[in-house]
Amino acid sequence: MKINATLPFDRTDAPGEFLTLDAVTEIGQALERAGFSGANVTDHPCPTARWLDAGGHDAQDPFVMLSLVAAVTTRLRLQTGILVLPYRNPFIVARAAATLDVFSGGRLTLGLGAGYLKGEYHALGVDFARRNDIMDEYMAAMKAAWSGEEFDFEGSGYSARGNRLRPAPLQRPHPPLLVGGNSRRAIRRAVESGDGWNPFFTGAALPATARTAAMGGDTDLADGIAYLRRYCEAVGRQDMPQVVLGSVTQPGEAWCAQAIIDRIRRYSELGVSGAAANIDGRTRAEWCDNAERFGAEVLANLS
Repeated sequence: MKINATLPFDRTDAPGEFLTLDAVTEIGQALERAGFSGANVTDHPCPTARWLDAGGHDAQDPFVMLSLVAAVTTRLRLQTGILVLPYRNPFIVARAAATLDVFSGGRLTLGLGAGYLKGEYHALGVDFARRNDIMDEYMAAMKAAWSGEEFDFEGSGYSARGNRLRPAPLQRPHPPLLVGGNSRRAIRRAVESGDGWNPFFTGAALPATARTAAMGGDTDLADGIAYLRRYCEAVGRQDMPQVVLGSVTQPGEAWCAQAIIDRIRRYSELGVSGAAANIDGRTRAEWCDNAERFGAEVLANLS
């Protein structure tokens, strides 16, 4: 199983440790040394204080952050985990993604989701009730733009008439698209439009502050994968989307290597092919040490 690490650049409580270019360099290179497959960033351009105070987190701009990481690494995959697609015009996203994919040498993976924070939707002027319809439309619009050829696309409130976006992404026909979310609609979207499904376990506080489908553990995950398979059969998709789990560890979780190895192997038996891990550390030196420890004690012993 391929394991990414969630980047700690949301740590606004320790800006001197995590919000500097030196931190990007040290952390990115530590992840490559440790053997992680990629690095994940989240997306919350304007979250509500209520959500933050209930256990949410700040987030940097995902394309800026991944571009910085790309500049100081050579192998690490660059993953949005996840980008809330309805927040932005699809052609702005298509351009940013194509630019990053080309300049990183084809290392971008786009995790995309409809999001769940109603207050953030209000702040950004996007219709929360239409988020799923917007998500489907925007994925189609981006694929049209990524052709690299002249294209037409009629959207809701915008219209492309003979437009062209070059350079196209280095990865063809586009970077891998992982559809985030735990709902049945998200699973269907992964089958219909994506390369993978990107579910995530929900903590106890999240349903109280956000509109998202719960996923409490292995049973819910197995049920979702079973539905994914059934829907592939129903629509005639031969290649089942990969399943990439949001995280195999939780922030602040006390862990031992063997327990995590056993957990990863259990997920693999269910059909999961990739996941992210949370690394803790009060300072970036401690964070990097813990990342390298995870590499030596977990990643090196997965095969």
